[in-house]
Amino acid sequence: MLFKIASASLIGIEAYVVDVEVDISFGLPAFVTVGLPDASVRESKERVKAALRNCGYDFPSRKITINLAPADRRKEGSSFDLPISLGFLAHLDLFPQDRMEDYLFLGELALDGSLKPRKGILAATVLAKRKGFKGIVIPKENEKEAALVEGIDIYGLENLVRVVRLLNEPEDVSPSKYSLTELLPQPNYEVDFQEIRGQQHVKRALEVAAAGSHNVLLIGPPGAGKTMLARRLPTILPPMTFEEIIEVTQIYSAGGFLKDKGAVGERPFRTPHHTISDAGLIGGGVIPKPGEVSLAHRGVLFLDELPEFRRRVLEDLRQPLEDGKVTVSRAYMSLTFPSSFMLVAAMNTCEDAYRGFFSSDIKCTDSQRIRYYSKISGPLLDRIDIQVEVPKVEFKDMISRNEGESSEKIRERVVRAREKQLDRFKEKKIYCNAQMGTKEVKRFCAVCEEGRKLLEMAVNRLGFSARAYTRVLKVGRTIADLDDKESVSPVHISEAIQYRMMDKYF
Repeated sequence: MLFKIASASLIGIEAYVVDVEVDISFGLPAFVTVGLPDASVRESKERVKAALRNCGYDFPSRKITINLAPADRRKEGSSFDLPISLGFLAHLDLFPQDRMEDYLFLGELALDGSLKPRKGILAATVLAKRKGFKGIVIPKENEKEAALVEGIDIYGLENLVRVVRLLNEPEDVSPSKYSLTELLPQPNYEVDFQEIRGQQHVKRALEVAAAGSHNVLLIGPPGAGKTMLARRLPTILPPMTFEEIIEVTQIYSAGGFLKDKGAVGERPFRTPHHTISDAGLIGGGVIPKPGEVSLAHRGVLFLDELPEFRRRVLEDLRQPLEDGKVTVSRAYMSLTFPSSFMLVAAMNTCEDAYRGFFSSDIKCTDSQRIRYYSKISGPLLDRIDIQVEVPKVEFKDMISRNEGESSEKIRERVVRAREKQLDRFKEKKIYCNAQMGTKEVKRFCAVCEEGRKLLEMAVNRLGFSARAYTRVLKVGRTIADLDDKESVSPVHISEAIQYRMMDKYF
């Protein structure tokens, strides 16, 4: 007898429907799974057998064939345990078979029949709603994640017995109910810009970066506070919108990084080690998984000691920095992951990290700087809008009792600037100044004659490339937004030019 149960599998961060077909027929006892299953799927037969017996159900001693359709896509994971077991339970006539058509089923079975949490539940719930299913049946630990999707019944159940009860007496099992305030965690930052002593011009640069979502490079000696400053950048970024929360949560769900959280409420801050591989940063695998650039989507990707990263890995950043997405190609598939993030990088002034740190008389020479900076390509640096020097902290600042400006106050100015940008670009799919194209730069970043002279001097003396010239205009537009000005003045252009300290070395 043939039974068909709807389930889902991941391809990238998106889900697609998998029909689990369970055929039980007369013949020599056998259990065969087809449809390009991986090892964890093939092992499901042992988990399903033990779970059924430990829950008091009989396991048929028949010829059993499990087909996972479509058969030409590779399946991985243990989420098919639940739908496979329901095929055997339907064979025992424990519930009306037609009721299985109303739901999409996902869940790994423990040997005692309990349902264990799985990854990719949010994407599967979005899929179930789009395909018109009445509800989705998932493990209890995943119900908050799935409840972010409205308009579909979410059944977070503890074990196989509860699933049978749902299918047999649906009125006795209620769907999960959560309010948005319960599902969306409030940001709770443990750090604050108030804790930073001195470095006023660097704080200003990071405020400008946050206001326009510009990429930043911090250059300075060890102990100057580069990492402290970078870690506090998310505290001044605007709160995430509901759409952004869904996007980021779906990525973390597909990667299995949600753990016990129902949603990601804070902007991500990712800090990969400099030994990271191409696949770790960009994404990869036999079935490609999202990398660090996608895990930093709508947040911050912090690369400490930038020149220590392999050059090939850094060059892979070009596409996501320019397009806000990254494409991973394999022999039989090509997947695109979202990767709209702020890049914050930090590096020393030269290869001898402590040169000039203990004595102001010993400085890095230009030749030492150029040799060290040559580890980073010019095209990559061109894509970093703000490049600022972080000097060592003066003693008077270390012992100062004056508290700096709090992240909350800085964030208020950043939010006001972002609101101006959203209003300016409301008819376009642009959300911040850093995303402006050539047409928008010409329209919204026009400067007066004095401003043009400043830009001409910067291009001729500092050797600005065409891309660097455009970046200066974008940063100038953001500075004008922070000052609540409609036009970009020479003062704004002058400050933006000061944030391009690396161009003189290339």
